Formats: sequence, C-alpha cells, structure tokens
Amino acid sequence: MANGIQPDITDLPIKEIDISTILYIGYILIIAYIAVRVLSWVLMRLSERAGIYRISVTMAIPLLKIAIYSTALYLFITAIIEPSLSQLVAFAGLFGAALGFGLKDVFADIIGGIVITFERPYQIGDKIAIKEHYGEVIDIGLRSTRIRTPDDSVVTIPNFLVFNQSVESANAGKTEMMVVIDLFIDPESDAGLAMNILKDALVTSKYVYITANRPYTVLLDDFPFYKRVRAKAYVNDLRYEFEFKSEVTRRAWMAYSREGIRPPQVQRILPETADQNERTSEPST
Repeated sequence: MANGIQPDITDLPIKEIDISTILYIGYILIIAYIAVRVLSWVLMRLSERAGIYRISVTMAIPLLKIAIYSTALYLFITAIIEPSLSQLVAFAGLFGAALGFGLKDVFADIIGGIVITFERPYQIGDKIAIKEHYGEVIDIGLRSTRIRTPDDSVVTIPNFLVFNQSVESANAGKTEMMVVIDLFIDPESDAGLAMNILKDALVTSKYVYITANRPYTVLLDDFPFYKRVRAKAYVNDLRYEFEFKSEVTRRAWMAYSREGIRPPQVQRILPETADQNERTSEPST
C-alpha cells in the first residue's frame, strides 16, 4: 500500500516542445529579469526619499527577488511538464537533492540568501563587517551580497558565509549609527580640558544625533606613554560616518593646539646616536 501512494515522477506528462514553448520560456526569463531590475531600482529610489525609513523600504528587495524567481521557476517547469501536486512536491525534493550533491556551493549560497532575507542578520543599507571587509550593503541577491567599502570598491561576498562567519552590523537596520573617535595626547597635557574640548566638538557637530535613547559619552584612559580621550556618539546618518569623525577630530585638534595640548612625543633614536650612547655607557678599563 505504501508503494501505491508514492507519486511516480517517472511518469510525468511532458508537453510537446516547439518554437512557441521555447519563446514562452524565453519571455518568462526575460520578464523575470527585467521585473527584478526595475522593481529593485524603483524601491532603491523610493528608499532614498524615505529618510529615516530608508532601510525599512530596502528590506522588501530580497523578498521581491525570491517571489519573482520562484514564480519564474514554477512557470518554467509547468511549461515543459504537467505534474500533479504530489509529483511536483516529489520533483522539488529530487531537484533539491541534485542541487545538494552536484551544486552544493550554489545551493548553499541560495539557502544563505533565503536565511539572510528572513532572519535579517543584516539588510540593504546596513554597515557591516564580515571577514576582512567593511562597508555598506548595497544589494542582497540569491547567491551573494554586495557591499561598498569606504574607498568606493564593491566587494561581492558569497551568502553561505553567514553560516560560518560572524557578521557585525554597526547600525542593525537603523539609519543612525554609533561612531567611536579616539584622540591621543601627551601624558603631561591637561586631560580634563582635553575631554571638555572633545565634548564641545562632538555635541556641536552638524552630523551628531543625540536623544535619550542615543546618548553620547567621553572617556579617558591612561597608558604609560600617552592618554587616550575617547568620544562615543551616534551619527544622524550612517553615510556620514567618516565626515562626522573627520569634522570632530579636526575641530578638537585645532582647540588642543590653542590650549597647548600636545600629541604624544615620539623619541626617534638614530643609529649613530645609539652607538654613541652605547660607547658612553661602556665602563672604562
């Protein structure tokens, strides 16, 4: 009886393939490709006008791709064969197994893309760090994720890395993002004044974002040969991360210079000077 209820996928009614069938399949592939490109472009344009909801709008792009490509795959299969529901399920299982054995890397990338879409460890518009790469996510495809690095290079990262690599998202789906600014001063300089100057440069920046839930802080660490003044605050848009850091750093060091706060003094020992010091320190006989 068990054999009687199992679907026989070897008895699939294959349609007659003629020129019209080939054209139909070609139209499906072309329309799916154009639809993905056009709708993704429209959503990206809308997201740029959505302000703080920019990343929320781009979240729909990966879902849109999965829906369109799944529909295209279904139409492609039904254009060639006419399976029953049970045969279609069995065929999908065998197709998945074939992908698992023969195209396991591609299949892993596709599964990774689906996991990224639904679990959302990162989204389009996020600033992420994965392996040695850091940048803004500009696209999440079925097989790979593309990020734009600070030097404007586009890096393509296979989606399967989400299974075995940690991914750091700097903003977790928000437009604002924490930025850390470190300034190093001479240990003899006035650390309290340095902290106040950095605080003033921070809170008066046009890029800073300060609320009850997004506070700022200025910290001091004392090391043997220098002191570190660290500021932590949110930038109002993650795309201004480096402009924010550069502006605050520039204004703080201009004020440090006026107040006599110096960077750590680095002593350079030239080879001939070192030889003289060694000869001087040698005991006379």
